[in-house]
Amino acid sequence: MIKIQLATFILLFSISLTDLQAQIKNDSLNIDTSKRKLPFAIAKEKKLPAEELAEKKEGVYITGVPDISSDPINGIRYGGEGTVYLNGKRNDPFFNYTPYRAAVTFALFNTTHNQRELKVGWDIPYVFDSKWRLRGELAFEVNPNLLYFGINENTLKNLSYYPGGDSTQTEIHNANYMDYEKSLVGKNQFYNTYTKQEAIINMSAERSYLEGRLRFLVGVELAWLKLTPFSGNSFLQNDFNKGIITGVGVNNINFLQTGLIYDTRDLETDPSNGVFSELTNELSLRAIGSKLNFNKTFAHYNYYKKILPNVFKKLVFAGRVAMGYTAGNAPFYEYQDQWTSEGSIEGLGGGQTIRGYKQSRFLSRAMQFTNIEFRYRFAQFKFLKQGFALSAVPFFDAGGVWDNMARITSHLNNLRYSEGLGLRVAWNVNTILRFDYSVSKEDHQFFFQLKHAF
Repeated sequence: MIKIQLATFILLFSISLTDLQAQIKNDSLNIDTSKRKLPFAIAKEKKLPAEELAEKKEGVYITGVPDISSDPINGIRYGGEGTVYLNGKRNDPFFNYTPYRAAVTFALFNTTHNQRELKVGWDIPYVFDSKWRLRGELAFEVNPNLLYFGINENTLKNLSYYPGGDSTQTEIHNANYMDYEKSLVGKNQFYNTYTKQEAIINMSAERSYLEGRLRFLVGVELAWLKLTPFSGNSFLQNDFNKGIITGVGVNNINFLQTGLIYDTRDLETDPSNGVFSELTNELSLRAIGSKLNFNKTFAHYNYYKKILPNVFKKLVFAGRVAMGYTAGNAPFYEYQDQWTSEGSIEGLGGGQTIRGYKQSRFLSRAMQFTNIEFRYRFAQFKFLKQGFALSAVPFFDAGGVWDNMARITSHLNNLRYSEGLGLRVAWNVNTILRFDYSVSKEDHQFFFQLKHAF
């Protein structure tokens, strides 16, 4: 399976490079009349699809939703998420080529299990009509429900437990997650659980080239974290005491970030055609105030294509192949965080990677995952002067972890899979409400989140 995925990645990347060379050669043929009003050329394929452009609102508007959901780990979640969009007027030359001129996102919520988060982010494409893009985020979180199963290939083992924690009884193997969780009683109640407090600020700037298809990114991230195991028998505390992991306690982690992005998506928030490919790197050094020296590299290739457009109004194939590697003396929690220009990807497991497994269920230095979705738009309507579009999305996820890169092709049994069905609600084009239900051999999960998984 990994060989197929790697071959697919190489093939798609080769197609991308061939397309890039062709685009550079034929740039003069791709400039339509609307580009004459732009301060610089933007690639024709990045123009918004006609159906999305017709629904795009002018001026300033707000989209927001009450964040009410249920999660088996965090309990009932309540709060709100939303975005303030600044779209400009239709006579703005960038109106046809950007999802917005600026966006400010916000999230504030609490859960019945005491997870709390406050987050404000901003994104300004082509700031001051230049080739620069500015992004940033301020966030604070307290989460007492995070899970730890280790940071190596041992996390791939099936769940097992002794009934009631009594080792004199016969051990149950290949358990589902619900039964495993119920078995954690007494001093083992919080065996896999720990608390994180985090305050973070990150800022980045991107410079576009080749009519907006290629972007180079530089950024910085400053984070303060406090990681605390619960009393009793704690897997996290045990590994820390043995010297297997670092990062328990108070940490200051600062990153220098760089990235190279190739992007031909027609609409960033809800693509119908195009490619989004990234190679990013985060470098943590004591010289810039970090507690530890380590490095993280991540690459992913996302491909979007309309299928049978003469038959279906909108049926989109969406696929992603991704790989990350963590080098050096990284704290345990950094193994699960893969940074991209559009935000972090938490894995392996959870709503962004293998949706049928719990968040951070599988961790090691090398991580690979693949996602496939078919997004079929079956309805489009207006309600209270707001535009809505509904899409059904069957999906398949696969991925695995390895202790080093050399083990990937020789240990295909490290792969895990899940599948599911989702619903997408596109609200005024840019706001995507995502409902996903996914199952695996170990678990089943439901997600309600803003934005596509990829």
